[in-house]
Amino acid sequence: MENSYIFERTDHTLLSTKATKEEILKLCSEAVKFNTASVCIPPSYIKFARENYPTLCLCTVIGFPNGYNSTAVKVFETKEAVKDGADEIDMVINLGMVKNKEWDNILNEINEIKKACSGKLLKVIIETCDLTEEEKIKMCEIVSASDAEFIKTSTGFSKGGATKEDIILMRKYCRETLKIKAAGGISTREDAETFLNCAADRLGSSRIIKILT
Repeated sequence: MENSYIFERTDHTLLSTKATKEEILKLCSEAVKFNTASVCIPPSYIKFARENYPTLCLCTVIGFPNGYNSTAVKVFETKEAVKDGADEIDMVINLGMVKNKEWDNILNEINEIKKACSGKLLKVIIETCDLTEEEKIKMCEIVSASDAEFIKTSTGFSKGGATKEDIILMRKYCRETLKIKAAGGISTREDAETFLNCAADRLGSSRIIKILT
């Protein structure tokens, strides 16, 4: 698999709580050089990145990393991110709602955030490492019923990241048009190739450029 193929399907990511402006600019520069799908950065840096890279695809995170903000807060975050220049939104679901089986509330939250995206692309992070298989399947069904474009495995901030088994499960239980993003723990070329070969449409990684170059 060519490096360029992997780069074009990767959200080049920096979500460290200690990220500096200098590091954000370096990330953006690398994304331009290697033609990654986007850069995924904290919401507070979206406006800064847009001012410095007017044409770069910018992705940010909402309700990150725990997902337990109220829906109203997530909607506000989303509107602010879009106003600041975000092109893509990666939201974290409320895992408490999953454990409480509040399926209608989860679907409503996803769709409310999608409305706040104003046409921008939405990815839904379900944090697979914290779900049972039954819950994973249910979340595939809910995200499939929503207006979101992507389902995403992980934040990378919990106890585990993407696995081949989870990508296969997602492809089996998600609607055909729902795309899949594998994120968290992608640390080798083999990892990247495995996820792309078993139906992931996008990768989220902070290390992929360093690994491949």
